[in-house]
Amino acid sequence: MTPPTAGRVRHPRAQHQFLGRTCSITGVGSYVPARVLTNADLEKMVETTDQWITTRTGIKERRLAAENEFTSDMATEAARRALQNAGVPAEAVDLIIVCTITPDMPFPATACLVQARIGATRAAAFDLEAACSGFLYGLEVGQQFVISRTCDTVLVIGAEKLSSIIDWTDRNTCVLFGDGAGAVVLQHRPHSHGLLTTVMGADGSRADALCMPGGGSRCPATAQSVAARLHYLRMDGRETFKNAVTAMHKAAQAALDRCGLRVEDLRCIIPHQANRRIIDAVAERLGARPEQMFVNLDRYGNTSAASVVIALDEAVQAGRIRKGDLVMLVAFGAGLTWAAAIVEW
Repeated sequence: MTPPTAGRVRHPRAQHQFLGRTCSITGVGSYVPARVLTNADLEKMVETTDQWITTRTGIKERRLAAENEFTSDMATEAARRALQNAGVPAEAVDLIIVCTITPDMPFPATACLVQARIGATRAAAFDLEAACSGFLYGLEVGQQFVISRTCDTVLVIGAEKLSSIIDWTDRNTCVLFGDGAGAVVLQHRPHSHGLLTTVMGADGSRADALCMPGGGSRCPATAQSVAARLHYLRMDGRETFKNAVTAMHKAAQAALDRCGLRVEDLRCIIPHQANRRIIDAVAERLGARPEQMFVNLDRYGNTSAASVVIALDEAVQAGRIRKGDLVMLVAFGAGLTWAAAIVEW
C-alpha cells in the first residue's frame, strides 16, 4: 500500500537518505473551561465596546478557567481525550511534552503533574516554552523521538491559563486572551508521510514586543514589582502584528517549498488564533481560499500554545480534515518565535 499522497508530495528528509521511520498524529483532543467571558462582559470591566473588540480582533468571547482550575488540569483532560481518540492507554506513553507559558509553577514541570494525573507511569516528562509557537515547536521535538525510534508514543500538549497573567485593567490586552488546552498523540503509522516538515524561527532582538517582565531571575517577585504590575503580560500590538504577518507567511511558504507543494494542495490551513486581521493578511499573502482557513478565534480568543491544537481538534471533529488530507499549521508568538508545519493526516 502506498501513501494517499504518493506522487504529489516530496518528503524533505528523503534527500538525506533518511533511514528512520515517519511520525503521524494518531489522536487529538482538546478541552476548554466552562466559563464564557463575552465582549459584553468586558464592557462592564474596562472602557471598551463589543464593536471595538470585534472590528479590531474578530473575537466575540473567550473561555476562562475557574479559580481552582489550573494549566495542569486542562492539560490532563485534553491528554485523556487525545489518548481515547487514538485508542492508546496512558501506560503506553513514553514521553509527555507540555508546551506552555503559564505552568502551574516554575518547577516541577507541568508535564510531570500531567504524567501522574493520567497514570503514564512509563513516561518521561518535560515542559517546552516558545509562547504561541510552542505547540508547533513541541510537535517537531516530539517527532524526533518517534522517527529516531527512541520512543513509540509521544504526547504533545499545548495548555494555557492566560487569565492568570492578564492585567484586567488593560483594555489593549485583556480582550485578546483565553484559557484552554489541546493534545496530540504521536506514533509511527505505516504507509503514511505523517509530519512532513516543520519550519521554525526566532528573533530575540524583538523579545520586548511581547513579554511578562516579572517573575524570573531578572525580576523576582517583590512588593515593588507587584505594585508596578510587572507580573502581567505586556504587548506592543503594532510591532507584534507587523512581525506576525511577515513571519507566518514566510514560514508557511518555506514549508510548502520544502515539500514541493502549492497552497492549493492543502485541504486545511490552521493558523494561530490571535487576531482575525492577522489571519486574513496571511491567507491573502499565501493565496489561500477562505474555505481552506479554519478559524475559531471568535469563540476562544488567543489561547497561546493551545490555540492551534484546539483548532485542529475542532477541524477534525467538524469533518474539515480526513485521512490523507494535507494540513498546514502555522503560528507566531513571543520570543519572537514562529513555526509552520505540514502534516499528512
